[in-house]
Amino acid sequence: MAVEIIYETHSTTTDNEAGIATGWLPGRLSQQGRRQARELGERRRTGGIAAVFTSDLRRAVETGRIAFPDGRPPLHQDSRLRECDYGELNGGPVHLIAAQRVRRIDEPFPGGQSYRQVVAATDSFLHDLARHWDGRRILLIAHSANRWALDCLLTGAPLHDLLQDPPGWRPGWNYTLPADWPAHAGEY
Repeated sequence: MAVEIIYETHSTTTDNEAGIATGWLPGRLSQQGRRQARELGERRRTGGIAAVFTSDLRRAVETGRIAFPDGRPPLHQDSRLRECDYGELNGGPVHLIAAQRVRRIDEPFPGGQSYRQVVAATDSFLHDLARHWDGRRILLIAHSANRWALDCLLTGAPLHDLLQDPPGWRPGWNYTLPADWPAHAGEY
């Protein structure tokens, strides 16, 4: 069997609206973001989702809690679904992060991490997902770097290309985590 993954980026934050790259800072949903989170819940409520997994950063958790206020499906937080740690640039202007993305594939942001480290953390999460949720449909609420990691790991998209020209936002992406997932380890 396989795990069906529906991926959603956390809803709009006050930092997003201000052009700030939040990174590992908690962030807070804006009024628009809270509306988007409610819409996410309406969109996904009848989709046969067994569980929701979010980053443990406040903006992702808040998105999940607003979308599914009754706790159904159950919400799980996982630190491996965090945004890239921009280190000294957490909370800095988005344009500074964007200008360095490709350079930070293997070289960490000063005091932070590399995008390859985000891929490795996401890969670790997928191993556990494959082991414990086989045959189920799962919703992930996380960050841009995690979506790029999923594209790299599950579709074979080159990380360099994803960071050079990031795909635009849309409400949801679908992935299939193959039943033989551990066989893919180390290919990123």
